[in-house]
Amino acid sequence: MTVKVRFAPSPTGKLHVGNVRAALWNWLFARKMGGQFVLRIDDTDLERSTKAYEDGIKADLAWLGLNYDQTINQSARFDRYDAARDALIKSGLLYACYETAEELDRKRKLQRARSLPPVYDRAALALTDDDRKSLEAEGRKPHWRFKLSQSPVSWVDLIRGETTVDTASVSDPVLIREDGMYLYTLPSCVDDRDLSITHVMRGEDHVTNTGVQIEIFRALSGDAPQFAHHSLLIGADGQGLSKRLGALSIEAMREDGIEPAAITSLLAKLGTADPVTAELDLKTLAQGFDFGRLGRAPARFDPAELETLNGKILHETSFEDVHNRLEAIGATQALWSAVRGNITRLSDVSRWMTIVQGEIVPVIEDKALTDEAAMLTPDLLGQQSWDELTKALKEKTGAKGKKLFMPLRLALTGEARGPEMAVLFPLIGGEKARARLRGERA
Repeated sequence: MTVKVRFAPSPTGKLHVGNVRAALWNWLFARKMGGQFVLRIDDTDLERSTKAYEDGIKADLAWLGLNYDQTINQSARFDRYDAARDALIKSGLLYACYETAEELDRKRKLQRARSLPPVYDRAALALTDDDRKSLEAEGRKPHWRFKLSQSPVSWVDLIRGETTVDTASVSDPVLIREDGMYLYTLPSCVDDRDLSITHVMRGEDHVTNTGVQIEIFRALSGDAPQFAHHSLLIGADGQGLSKRLGALSIEAMREDGIEPAAITSLLAKLGTADPVTAELDLKTLAQGFDFGRLGRAPARFDPAELETLNGKILHETSFEDVHNRLEAIGATQALWSAVRGNITRLSDVSRWMTIVQGEIVPVIEDKALTDEAAMLTPDLLGQQSWDELTKALKEKTGAKGKKLFMPLRLALTGEARGPEMAVLFPLIGGEKARARLRGERA
């Protein structure tokens, strides 16, 4: 069996960390198994779906390195959904209902008042042809429900293990709205069947949907895929992420300077038994993917952890991997080598480039020491210049440790911390270094 999975976003908004985690895990599993990863654009909601959001989804996936082997748009497949609809109606498993939203709400309230589960009572099944004609004469249009078996549906979930949904406790799902629009469930089943999807990996909030969809697969004479329902993400505070999804969109993170490898490294391991480590190679992440390592507890997404990981990714990134982006700001390989261990975003390089090459206001903490350092600083600085300067200063002034190094750093960079001065010093140059050590703006 060739593994074939799918990621199915709706182009009604931007990708965020929650749905990208699902995309990533599907991609990792497919690549580990030598299978296929399908991008399915769920755009049956023609009013809310936009080409701009679809293009944004594809751009985000490309930026993350999640290439796909096939892409389809549900909006181009209505003929397939219509055929499935007709077959289900013919078999008596899809039936017309005429209750309004208000009427259904009243029914649910009455059921709750009687301590009954708010499950649809199937009143529409008792309608005669004359009843339906009368309702339609009033201007009512039907919505269509799938008739469940009202029996337990079981499957072996690749994450949750043996799982059962009793469809007697679930309302017959609406598959088609009054305006004729298909809801998620039927098109998803038709596509999974037609595309021969072997595995469906998605959030645990879909568990009940899976029990329903397995019955639809059976009704459509198709084999259901294997299912895996993963835990959901929550914030570092233990709360849901729904109110913060704008800031957690992949687009926002990219604009904020987060590296794609930081996102994939973190999301690949959140909710697993594995430690989170900086990993530049998606293939390595794929080889480590294992359903047996995925836990069921909610996984905490902490932006601070992402930021730390982003720094680690940059610390391990070679100049060759970022030279195009560095050339845009005029940064050299020597500067990158000097500062990459002290940045959390690539944009931080610009600040250090200004400190090294631009003009700063020196911070003079020990004028006698820095004046002496200015006199000892030669025109040409090399790899050994910093060690030679500090050794000479120590012998002349007796200063050592923090009392020696901190005044020099403050004078030369205006910062109390940063990259190793031994590598920054030659980049600053003798003339500029002397001026700064004397307290001159340079």
